[in-house]
Amino acid sequence: MIYDPFQQKAIDYINSGYSVIVSAPTGAGKTVIAEHVITDCLAKDKGVIYTAPIKALSNQKFRDFREIYQDKIGILTGDVSINNSAPVLIMTTEIFRNKILEENQGLKRFSWIIFDEVHYLDDYERGSVWEESLIFFPRHMKLLALSATIPNIDQLKKWIGSIHNMPLEVVKEDKRPVPLHFFYQCRGRIFDNLKEVEKIGYKFGRSYPYPKVRPSSVIRHIQENDRLPCIYFVFGRRRAEYLAGELRDFDFLSPDEKNKIKDLFSLLCRRFNLSAEKSAVEILPLVKRGIAFHHAGMLPTLKEVIERLFTSRLIKVIFTTETFALGINMPARTVVFDNLRKFYGHFRKNLKTRDFYQMAGRAGRRSIDQEGFVYSIVKPRFVVFPELNRIVYGRPEEVRSQFNISYAAILNLYTNYGERILEIYSLSFHYFQAKPFVKRIARQLLQSKLRILKEFGYIRKNKLTGKGIFAAKIYGYELALSELYQKGVLLKLSEIELAIVCVALVFEPKREAGKPQLSKRTRSLEAITGKITSSIQQTEKRLKIRPLTKKYFYHLSPCIKAWMRKESFDRLFSYTDVDEGELIRYFRMAVQILRELLETPLSELIKPKIEKAIALINRGVIDAEKQLRL
Repeated sequence: MIYDPFQQKAIDYINSGYSVIVSAPTGAGKTVIAEHVITDCLAKDKGVIYTAPIKALSNQKFRDFREIYQDKIGILTGDVSINNSAPVLIMTTEIFRNKILEENQGLKRFSWIIFDEVHYLDDYERGSVWEESLIFFPRHMKLLALSATIPNIDQLKKWIGSIHNMPLEVVKEDKRPVPLHFFYQCRGRIFDNLKEVEKIGYKFGRSYPYPKVRPSSVIRHIQENDRLPCIYFVFGRRRAEYLAGELRDFDFLSPDEKNKIKDLFSLLCRRFNLSAEKSAVEILPLVKRGIAFHHAGMLPTLKEVIERLFTSRLIKVIFTTETFALGINMPARTVVFDNLRKFYGHFRKNLKTRDFYQMAGRAGRRSIDQEGFVYSIVKPRFVVFPELNRIVYGRPEEVRSQFNISYAAILNLYTNYGERILEIYSLSFHYFQAKPFVKRIARQLLQSKLRILKEFGYIRKNKLTGKGIFAAKIYGYELALSELYQKGVLLKLSEIELAIVCVALVFEPKREAGKPQLSKRTRSLEAITGKITSSIQQTEKRLKIRPLTKKYFYHLSPCIKAWMRKESFDRLFSYTDVDEGELIRYFRMAVQILRELLETPLSELIKPKIEKAIALINRGVIDAEKQLRL
């Protein structure tokens, strides 16, 4: 195989015994380097762990690598465990972090750890997981970190080098194998020059009347210029479906392609038991025209059908949310941005340059296209011109640490470090980056978390108590569940009640979400758990701990109860207005918590009930393993 220069450079370092960090644009071919590590390790009878930031990417890598390496590949996520004794294991980063903190002896057989999308370090909600993984991964393992283009990659190298005594090199690539050509739709016209956008589009400033933009004019321009297939990025599930419907008068397929896509769709729907599903039936008229949508609210199996149709090159326009850009190998000739603003945390902000290129990088198929095309729909009322210029031509943002170690991680580390755990902070990327004042605040946060663990009885006389040992196994929901454990509530729950509590713990209601009528017993559980989380949060507020422990929300209680009593999946939506994919995700998250409960001291007392609860939930469309085995 002939490698690009940056790929060859990284492979040469790997062959010489170095760990490597690779920074390169989306679509540049970073996965080839990971495949070299895997192939080399298998030839030497050594193990490899491959981590990914989201389950969808983990699942895709499992499928892709299994085609190459067959039974040498396994996967281990919160809701999937397939071939977990394989020499190459794909995991979410959370699973890897949990294993290293719990000192799992099984990691000794692995010689490499591959972190895909390592720039996730600065994700507000999950970045700390990556940082903890990078701090504590076993000393016998070599590291391959793959990242989007980030300007402070050398800083990341220096930090890792300061805490791990290993030969480590950085390989940087700034050029894309397929160059991008940018276009802008503004005020009803399409420009390929930002100066023209400023001169004409921003002529009357932000007060100029804002015309409603329909996708048809952009798509028609793309079609007439032979720039299909197209990925149309939308920052909202409902809008993705709405815009797909707006193209119902288009037909992108020839008669022969129409027959092919109908046959393939029918075949895939039979394989994934979707033939009678309402959502599959409703999307078919669009599919027959070469149009589709794709978002997290859809049935996971239907999303996979759409992905397979897209890779077959029969879907010509797909409206999708941003997760489609995250490492999932779905390139197109053209990318369109419906908007240049999205939610970051709780606020809508202009796109980061790095995020813009993560998505734009899907344009231009290597070895197929000479160039990729990127269309941005510009709304001067919402994005001022300097910001537009910054988004498209600015310097990608630096990765900034979001280190905020969890209670469970503190408890696991306390077993070895004791009171020296406060020294852990000095190993973090946050400490490496932050100014003295910010360091003091971060250290105080760690001290406060240690203090609350002592106040609530998780640590006594410099040792973990029974409750502390229990909490160390429950990542993310440790205090809320551990207080129920200590009070004996969990022991008294039935299989269905265990599930109701777990679903309530993971569920995040939308602001406008209505609450269903709850049974007397569920209202009692709501009162008990509400009192517990209120007490925890009061203490956290007093100690200035953020984010606060999550509350229980019982909106999905009728759904989980009906599902465990064998009602059909379609029937569940008479109890809730959440999307299909969202409901499946919450049920799978509940299964993950129940599996974590099996690892706690509680399990011997109610293990049969936990196992029965898992079996009653994890069936049909909820069973993530079943989808991967098809």
